[in-house]
Amino acid sequence: MTPERKERLLSVLNKRQENITVVLENVFDPHNISAVMRTCDAIGMQDIYVLNTKIPKHKKFGPRSSSSAAKWLSIHQYDKAEDCFMDLRKKYKKILTTHLSTDATSLYEIDFTESVALVFGNEHDGVSEEIIALADGNMIIPQVGIIRSLNISVACAVTLYEAMRQKTIAGHYKNRQLQPERFDELLDAWGFLEDDKI
Repeated sequence: MTPERKERLLSVLNKRQENITVVLENVFDPHNISAVMRTCDAIGMQDIYVLNTKIPKHKKFGPRSSSSAAKWLSIHQYDKAEDCFMDLRKKYKKILTTHLSTDATSLYEIDFTESVALVFGNEHDGVSEEIIALADGNMIIPQVGIIRSLNISVACAVTLYEAMRQKTIAGHYKNRQLQPERFDELLDAWGFLEDDKI
């Protein structure tokens, strides 16, 4: 590994955030997943959860949309909601679904400096009732138009950049968030990946 490459990887890893994640429930379009992954990487998220209870496990993600972001992320795939939530509960303090309901909290009222997992549902039906029941609450992105929904990749981007804004103000990107062992594991794994942009 060249010194320049190592410096770039260290710079990225030093800003990786462990206390925020995205869960994608039964998202059909791999290009939507890839676009979400690109945003996750952009704001410094490391882990992403893909829950497929109604569709087959995704074998690959659209390289054009993700710009190969998938290989820089830790992707956890599940076919059972209970297993996914059991692992989420071990790591994240709160699990919120993106769901339009009377008890939903505005995106701008969420404290993203706390540990949180954000669940986004599929393109047609949104988050399932099963997942809503397992979560701690619902979140909405304020809108004033006639159409009251956004494409999943757009909704995720809007949400994650609000999270990044709050985390930046709180100083989360100034200090290393990854645990030392995981930091070293990722650095070692990334060292073997090829990418012309590094």
